[in-house]
Amino acid sequence: MDVSEPRRTADVPTLLVKIFGKDRPGITAGLFDTLAAYSVDVIDIEQVVTRGRIVLCALVAAPPGGAAAEGDLRATVHSWADSVRLQAEIISGTGDNRPRGSGRSHVTVLGNPLTAKSTSAIAAGITASGGNIDRIFRLAKYPVTAVEFAVSGVGTEALRTTLAPTGASLGVDVAVVSAGLHRRAQRLVVMDVDSTLIQDEVIELFAAHAGCEAEVAEVTARAMRGELDFEESLHARVALLAGLDASVVDKVRADVRLTPGARTLIRTLKRLGYQVGVVSGGFTQVTDALQERLGLDFASANTLEIVDGRLTGRVVGEIVDRAGKARLLRRFAAEAGVPLAQTVAIGDGANDLDMLNAAGLGVAFNAKPVVREAAHTAVNVPFLDTVLYLLGITREEVEAADGEGGESGESGDPSGGGESPESAEMPESPTSGGTPEALGAPEGGRSRESGGSRYQDA
Repeated sequence: MDVSEPRRTADVPTLLVKIFGKDRPGITAGLFDTLAAYSVDVIDIEQVVTRGRIVLCALVAAPPGGAAAEGDLRATVHSWADSVRLQAEIISGTGDNRPRGSGRSHVTVLGNPLTAKSTSAIAAGITASGGNIDRIFRLAKYPVTAVEFAVSGVGTEALRTTLAPTGASLGVDVAVVSAGLHRRAQRLVVMDVDSTLIQDEVIELFAAHAGCEAEVAEVTARAMRGELDFEESLHARVALLAGLDASVVDKVRADVRLTPGARTLIRTLKRLGYQVGVVSGGFTQVTDALQERLGLDFASANTLEIVDGRLTGRVVGEIVDRAGKARLLRRFAAEAGVPLAQTVAIGDGANDLDMLNAAGLGVAFNAKPVVREAAHTAVNVPFLDTVLYLLGITREEVEAADGEGGESGESGDPSGGGESPESAEMPESPTSGGTPEALGAPEGGRSRESGGSRYQDA
C-alpha cells in the first residue's frame, strides 16, 4: 500500500469479530492466524481480561471474494473458537468506528467501596450532560477502587459541574480533567503541608510543649474554616509560644507523621520527571527538614524567630498566607519552566483556596466543606497517593516502578499485589495499634502492625 495515500475505510465492508470465554495463552495469535488465511486488513483491536475471562474484538475489512469468502471466514472462525472452547460472534457492517465527539475528558471515580449504585449514577450523569462513554478501565483496586471513564461529546467544565454534586451526594470522589497530550507533559505538583503532606498541624505540636494546645487548636480550626484572617491568627498563635526553648524544634520534627501514601506519591512523581514542592502556613523549621528528607524541589513557609536559644513568639520574613501560597505556586512554576495550566495543587484549608484555583488542577484533600465546594476536585480517602490516579497513573504502574527501583513492602491485599506501604498504612487511631511514621524516624525497613495486617514502611 502507498503510505502517502492511507486507505480510507468509511465505505469499506467490515466485520466485527468478537471472541469471549476463559482466557488462556495463544488466543489472540490463534484468532489472527485464522483470519490471516483470508488476507483481511486489521482496522481496530480491543482486548480486555476480567477475572480470567477474555473479550477480544477485532474489526477487519471483509475478505476479498464477496459473500462466499465471507461465509467461509465465518464458518472457519466459529470452528476455531469451538476447538478452543470459546464463543464467537461476527457482525457485518461498513467502515470504522464512528468518530468521537468533540470535548474529551477523563472522569476518575474513587470509591471505598465503589458500589453499583454510585457507578450507575455517574454513568447516568455523563449521559445527561450530553457525553458518551468511550471506554472504562480500572486504575486501582486497593486501598480504594479507582476507575476511569473516557468521555467525549461534552465540555470538561460542563461535565464537572454535572458530576461534582452527584459524587458528593453518594460519598464517592469524582475528578474530571481534560484529555490530551498535556496529561503526559512535564508537570509541577505543589502541596500544602499541615493535614495534607503530614497528618499534623505543626503549630499544635509546638503548642503541646508550651501547654496551650487546646487554645491554639481552636484558633487554627477557625482559621482553616475561613472564619478568621490567617495572618492575624498566625501572629496570635505564635505569640503563645514565646519563651519555648529552641530544642523543642527537634522534638516537633520527631513528632511529625507523614500522611499515608506521601512517600509513594512523591517517589512516583519524581520518577516520572515531575517537580514537587510544598508551601506552608507552618514553619521552615519543619519544612526544610521535609524538603531534605523527601527530595522536594521547592519549599516555602513562615519562619519562627529564635533569639538566644528561645522562641520569641514572632515570625520573621514574608508571611505565607492564602495569597502567598498562590504567589509561590506561580513562582515555582516559572522557576520549573512549567506552564501554570500544567500545575497541580493539593490542600485542605481555606488558606489553600487561591492556590487550588490558580493551578491547572486543584485537589481538595480531606478538606473542609468550603474548600471541597470550591476546588476542581476532592479526594476524601486518607491516602495521599490516590492523587496519582487523577493523573491517569495506575496502581500496577506504581508497583512496577517500585519493583524496578528495589522498593519492598507488604500488604493486606489478599492477592499479594505488593501494595505501596504508605497506602496500606492506616492513620493512627486509639485502636489501630500502629506506630506513627515520624519525620525523625530512621530510614527503611520498619515493620508494624495495623488493623490486623502487617506493613513495611518505605
